[in-house]
Amino acid sequence: MKPFDLLVFDWDGTLMDSIASIVACTRATIEELDLPRLPDQTIRDTIGLGLRETLEILSPGADDAMYERVLGCYRKHWLATYRDLPVLFDGVPEMLRGLAEEGYLLAVATGKSRRGLDHALRETGLGSLFLATRTVDEAFSKPHPQMLLAILDELGVTPGAAVMIGDTTWDLEMARSAGTASIGVCTGSHGRAELERLEPLACLREVVELPAWLAGTATSRPSPSTR
Repeated sequence: MKPFDLLVFDWDGTLMDSIASIVACTRATIEELDLPRLPDQTIRDTIGLGLRETLEILSPGADDAMYERVLGCYRKHWLATYRDLPVLFDGVPEMLRGLAEEGYLLAVATGKSRRGLDHALRETGLGSLFLATRTVDEAFSKPHPQMLLAILDELGVTPGAAVMIGDTTWDLEMARSAGTASIGVCTGSHGRAELERLEPLACLREVVELPAWLAGTATSRPSPSTR
């Protein structure tokens, strides 16, 4: 028996080692636009949010015109320098294929743009494994539960039959608001102590530990009803 039917993954910092590239791209944008300088950790703490929500933290009170300037500058730097630098964490493709073969439904809920996620899925060759994906272009930014609830609705899965796997408190807060379980992964923006504060089922050192955790959990809890 499987402990869940649906596994919903965050992307950056969970499946892909992209945090350093995102921080560097954000810093290049800040410097070009002469925005207030910020510590790298402050930038890291915003990863997983939508760009508008990130801007509100990095430059409170910024108007729509500034948002468009930041958006254009960030995209310019990302496409020119950073987009193809991140790589999947070791073992991620094999892990995902194995989970799909075991009968798990796989999905992605990410703060990336639709264009950014689609590019990543094409480049990694993993697009066919995910039955549903939602980005910040199609839903409110995390930690709002909209993108997770939309995935549940699309796939016909109840909250109790799904688990959200992510590296930030935004992921875990989204899961809590949507009524799903959550699992933290300690390879991204937020540390173990921050993640554990939100009481996920587990905090894994890296996402490739997930199959073993699921296998162990399957022997100790009943499979939830999905319909």
